[in-house]
Amino acid sequence: MNKSSINLQGFHHVAYRCKDAKKTVEFYQNVLNADFQLAIAEDHVPSTGAYDPYMHIFLDIGNKNVLAFFELPEQPDMGRDENTPKWVQHIAIRVASKEALLSAKDHIISQGVKVIGPVNHGIFQSIYFFDPNGHRLELTVDTQTEKQMGDLKNVAPIMIEEWDKTKKAPRHAAWLHELTKD
Repeated sequence: MNKSSINLQGFHHVAYRCKDAKKTVEFYQNVLNADFQLAIAEDHVPSTGAYDPYMHIFLDIGNKNVLAFFELPEQPDMGRDENTPKWVQHIAIRVASKEALLSAKDHIISQGVKVIGPVNHGIFQSIYFFDPNGHRLELTVDTQTEKQMGDLKNVAPIMIEEWDKTKKAPRHAAWLHELTKD
């Protein structure tokens, strides 16, 4: 495999569509304590020149990790890929500890939002809920050891090759699921 000279520095921002920019800002500020960084609004798309009025909002969700949204009032109503289960596409955000995860769950529920979890994934634990746009959110706390992550990294190439050939779940990391039994 050829190594590229590209030196990635992390996400600048990840952008999604929203139904209502103001309600989205309020949700992320009130429910997740995100810092509303900036808003950009134009009538023409800078990269294409196309007429398509938009409001583009940027929220810092911690450590300069920016989650951005576009409200597009002249486009058809926002939908989702109906062929993809709702649990697949999601935004996962790290929290510092199991206590922080449980505290976040209590706070989110107090805001009238339905929460699933915590769910034990063996190397991390998570809670799940939806924002007002229908985007699934996950708050997660890492619980893995260095050895576990090393073992998983070592079998990852073998697993992807096996999956590519069989489209069946490889068992090289089945031990991970044993960790989920509390």
